[in-house]
Amino acid sequence: MLKITNPQKTFNPGTINAKTALNGLNLTLNEGDFVTVIGGNGAGKSTMLNAIAGVWKPDYGTIAIDGVDVTNMPEHKRAKFLGRVFQDPMKGTAPDMEIAENLAIAARRGTKRKLIKGIKKLELAQYKELLATLELGLEDRLSAKLGLLSGGQRQAITLLMATLNRPKLLLLDEHTAALDPKTAAKVLDITNRLVTENQLTTLMITHNMHDAIAYGNRLIMMHEGRILVDVSGEDKKNLSISQLLGLFEQASGSAMADDKLVLSK
Repeated sequence: MLKITNPQKTFNPGTINAKTALNGLNLTLNEGDFVTVIGGNGAGKSTMLNAIAGVWKPDYGTIAIDGVDVTNMPEHKRAKFLGRVFQDPMKGTAPDMEIAENLAIAARRGTKRKLIKGIKKLELAQYKELLATLELGLEDRLSAKLGLLSGGQRQAITLLMATLNRPKLLLLDEHTAALDPKTAAKVLDITNRLVTENQLTTLMITHNMHDAIAYGNRLIMMHEGRILVDVSGEDKKNLSISQLLGLFEQASGSAMADDKLVLSK
């Protein structure tokens, strides 16, 4: 479902501020894979997601989604393949519009535009049913403005919006990092259910090692723009945080120095 072949990306090339963010990264995801991505600041995690989404083009290398080479495809055209949830709960939605209106926009994504009644009664009933599955009491607030909701409520709705049309690939960019621990745990539970029920191929960036091990069927750890650790199946299920740190140290030749990542144990 996703094949990334040796992309390189250097920002500010030829200057004193030159920074290589992707450095020969190779990654293949099969349909239905739920892959957690972990690594220190500057490891290239978000750069990888932005390259997949088309925010910027790699200097060279290729990216293919479901067998389609999207390397040179504009961001707005490859969006039909993707669902994405950002770290900032204020992104990815229209805060001045109602919950129902936001869901309707997501439902119409990638379809031809035509002049019809905005939201039909059948759609409202479907949205109400979907919102009820979140168990956040939002099913009775379809007309509420999205910008008035809490961060956790917004992220849960953004997840619904991102998965409504079953994208080829779901990108989760530290989507619980701005939430308190209790809310983050709730959003992760919702994430796991939506990904599992819809069998969505998913890349989830996290700074939390426990979450990286607990969720998904595969874990990759990045460092300096490439993948150093790749664990899946039973090996991942039986992995401990100390073992994960040991694998990183063995592959990189140095200890993990990112305080945020280490403290997230």
